[in-house]
Amino acid sequence: MARKLTIQDLKTNVWVDWCPGCGNFGILSAMYQAFAELNLDPQKTVVVSGIGCSGKIAHFINVSGVHTLHGRSLAFAQGIKYANPDLTVVVNVGDGDLLGIGAAHFVALGRRNPDIVVIMHDNTVYGLTKGQASPTLRINLKPKALPKPNIQDAVNPIGLAIAAGYTFIARGYAARVQHLKELIKKAIEHRGAAFIDVLQPCVTYDDIHTYDYYNQRVYDLQEAGWDPLVRNPEELPEKAAQALAKSYEGDGKISIGIFLINPHVSTFEERLANRLPDYLKAPPAREAIEVDGRPVIDHELFKRIFSRYIIEF
Repeated sequence: MARKLTIQDLKTNVWVDWCPGCGNFGILSAMYQAFAELNLDPQKTVVVSGIGCSGKIAHFINVSGVHTLHGRSLAFAQGIKYANPDLTVVVNVGDGDLLGIGAAHFVALGRRNPDIVVIMHDNTVYGLTKGQASPTLRINLKPKALPKPNIQDAVNPIGLAIAAGYTFIARGYAARVQHLKELIKKAIEHRGAAFIDVLQPCVTYDDIHTYDYYNQRVYDLQEAGWDPLVRNPEELPEKAAQALAKSYEGDGKISIGIFLINPHVSTFEERLANRLPDYLKAPPAREAIEVDGRPVIDHELFKRIFSRYIIEF
């Protein structure tokens, strides 16, 4: 891009209709600032979102956007990235969407390590459908929309990301916008699968995890001296175990910051290139599908190419 991108360039004319005070506003602000400071090309940047309050964010950012199906945002994001590896792909997804119906895709993306950023809006409830317990709500807690305390235990998003193989893992807080902005920038600049768990108060349905609750508990891992970098592959098991222990930290403390960075893993795009030498030179999105108004592969050519697989009856 010849001209420096500004936050105004990134805003759309769509009314941001989240509840007043919603933590999503802080995440949106952090994304505007991160995208502008990195001067991302809007034509080469894609925001993918799922279902729920967080899913609306694709409408509010003036880059390419895809508002997808419940639990399927990571599948869409991977298809976009593999079709065109030159794109910057950032997924915004709720905790219910990602760790409920979408949990298998979350694990699969970590195993593959594509160069994709996943930002989870973590408010412990399904806000768009009136505050049911999400997979990140701890057992025995009762936000005001539940008739009785939660009967299920919670998923640890950071622990699951470590186990799945994500190579950049962090936690942010929606009310610390500048800190979150820096996490998003580092995640985009990281080569590989990046996951940010963002603590995001739902002011309408969660009267437990309020701004006061988080303000009294969060502290910065990096300010406390935690070094997240895996300096060689042999160091990973010990580093991952220490990061996992920090994700379970108690005594009323909640850590935010970067838990783990592992730069020693190939991306899925690199693995595809090793198997298909022309993949990065001519990925699917850059291949012609028609010449002179005619499809490159017509019915007869398709039959010749796949003749050995066609079963005649």
